[in-house]
Amino acid sequence: MNIAAVGLAWGRAVAAQLHYRMLLLTLLPFLAALVLWGVVIGFGLQALIDFVQQWLGSHNSFQTAGELLAALGLLSFKAMVVPLLAMWLLLPLMVFTALCCIALFAMPAIGRHVSSRHYPELELRHGGSLIGSVVHSMSSFVIFVLLWLLSLPLMLLPPLNLVLQPLLWGWLTYRVMSYDALADFADADERRALVREHRWSLILIGTIAGLFGVAPGLLWLGGVLSFLLLPLIAGVAVWLYVFVFVFTGLWFQHYCLAALQAYRRKQEPVLDDGNAVSDAAPLTIRN
Repeated sequence: MNIAAVGLAWGRAVAAQLHYRMLLLTLLPFLAALVLWGVVIGFGLQALIDFVQQWLGSHNSFQTAGELLAALGLLSFKAMVVPLLAMWLLLPLMVFTALCCIALFAMPAIGRHVSSRHYPELELRHGGSLIGSVVHSMSSFVIFVLLWLLSLPLMLLPPLNLVLQPLLWGWLTYRVMSYDALADFADADERRALVREHRWSLILIGTIAGLFGVAPGLLWLGGVLSFLLLPLIAGVAVWLYVFVFVFTGLWFQHYCLAALQAYRRKQEPVLDDGNAVSDAAPLTIRN
């Protein structure tokens, strides 16, 4: 794990996030995610709440929840159990939607922004594609959901839930972001080699980004306190997720391109006089 490289990429990502183009870049993914979740909340939230209430009733879970809340002195919160569970079930889908919107709409612009300013000499080898990104993201999300469901019983244990959630989100974020950060710049072999070599550094970046995502997640779950303000709360939560993921995209982009540059320099043949010679094709720089 290269902590120094992670820190350097973080500093460059902070500076890049303050650029007006990167701030404007949050708008399109935000609007796409907001329209999608406006439709989901408008047509599907009540059906999900009814399903959760029916499931809890059929499994005698209301009594168990009431006893647990009474033991904690929180019996007045019993009425919020059903909507809170419904919002909690929607949370992974909401986060994944924001992540996919960033991958589809923002990562190409992030790649151009970062490469033109810091890595203009990198050759574009186009080892990834839009279809590959979608397939990679969906397969990663399926694995994530399975792991998330298996770990649900452990989420009730305070020390473990503070570790498991960021690690799971870190793994998903690293899988999605690392592919898109290298899709235009590295070929398939380079991408696999870089991910294998830098896996733990990439997971660390994803995990820290997952911790950044705690605030919008809590805001989203807080929507159970006021259904009248739910559309506004959902909108703010979506925008915060988009903002966090744009910053995360910049962080991954800086780290991955620096790693790719170092990897290619190591692959260049060296003559006896110490001068490196590359037989790569002429550089192609995206405007």
